Order: sequence, then structure tokens, then C-alpha cells
Amino acid sequence: MPSSLARLYVGPLQHLAPPTIAPAAPEGMPARELLDPARLAALLERFGARYGHGDRRAVASLWSKWHFSALAAHGLAANLLLERDLPLGLDELHLQQSPEGQTTGLVLRHAGRPLAELAPHSRFATLLDDHLTPLVEALAAVSGASPRVFWSNAGNYIEYFAGALADHPMATPDAAEPARALLANRTLPGGRRNPLYRPVRYVEGDDGTLRRVRRLCCIRYLIDELGVCGNCPLACRHRARAAETP
Repeated sequence: MPSSLARLYVGPLQHLAPPTIAPAAPEGMPARELLDPARLAALLERFGARYGHGDRRAVASLWSKWHFSALAAHGLAANLLLERDLPLGLDELHLQQSPEGQTTGLVLRHAGRPLAELAPHSRFATLLDDHLTPLVEALAAVSGASPRVFWSNAGNYIEYFAGALADHPMATPDAAEPARALLANRTLPGGRRNPLYRPVRYVEGDDGTLRRVRRLCCIRYLIDELGVCGNCPLACRHRARAAETP
């Protein structure tokens, strides 16, 4: 592990294992296989066994949450703290997985390159355009869930890790601002809708504390034994409760 990346894994990232760097013959599943409908369907079937092969839309959403969490944690750390662009495109990346098919780690061909541009969208282009966009389309097609669910899951972790990395020992006072700016813009360069726009809001509770609430539900409640998550939007929470009322 190059020292430039190894030193990231302290403070809010100390619980994570650094990515593996393997320039030649990397181990793990080639990430490009996620775009193969049959391969992705088999992966979700394997992952869904722990949930009794419940609703495939919810299973795909849950799988994506583990996957996007790993991407956001490692990708944002290098991007925001070192100004390095990790090779996270589907054609370059390999995935470490649990026996159930959950993404547990990343295998990189190299330790990243210096960012070519620092504008909010440009600096995250590899993550957004070369990984998230095609994978969200593939997940939606295989599972039947709306692409908005997967974009919301990705945005949720980008927002979370941007906040966490603000407390990293290597962070400058404005280190998280590029990620926050990305999430704050309704549109992307060229006028396209930003699918990551404001994935999270903070609501003041009766006790004056702020509660973190997702903009869109992750639909995990479609698996009976799970119910809603702790950040579920209120409208979704009400719908889930109404559905449970005889």
C-alpha cells in the first residue's frame, strides 16, 4: 500500500481496510461483470438468500448500499484529502466480496492520479460517469427498482462520508466543500439533472436536535423482517405503518 493512501486510514476511516493495489493480475471480481445482466442477477440472488429471497427491488437496494458505501469512503478520502482520482471505473476496478456477494473491499490497479480538474463535477467524473451511472442503470434493469433509489443510496453515502471526512486529521477547513457543492446543484454541466441532488436533509426534532433524514426511501421495508431504516423519510415511514395496519 503506497504511503500516500495508507495514511488516510485513521480517524473516521480507522475502521476501514485500505484498498489493495494490484497492478497486474488483480484478485477479486472484475467490476465490469456487474453490467452483465445474468451475472448481476445471480449475484443479487446469492446476496438475497440472507433475506429469504425477498423482494428483489429491496435486495438490490441493500446490496447497492454496501457497495456504494465502499466506493464513497475510499473514493472521497483520496479525492478530498489527497486530491487524487482513484481508478474506480468499472473497467479498471476489481471487487473483494463476502461469500454472500457483498462488496467488502476494492482492488485498484494503481493508487490514483492527481486530479486534472477541481470543479465539483469534474473532480468526481470517474466515480459518477464511469461507475455509478452505468451501474445504476444495470441495477434498475435487473431488479425493477427505480434508478432514483440507487442514486439516493449513493448520494446518502457521499453526503455521510463528506461530513465524516471533515473531521479527518488531514482535512483542511473546506475539504468537504467540493462534495457538498456537487450535492447542492440541481443540474450538472450541460444542464442535465443532477441525480445526486440533496439526498439528505436535517430536521429539527422536538428536543432541538437535528435528525438526518434521507430524501428518498431505500425501500428496505419491502423485506418484512427489516422494516424502515433509521434515516427513513417521514412519508415513507407513514406508508410503511399504514401498510402494516390490518
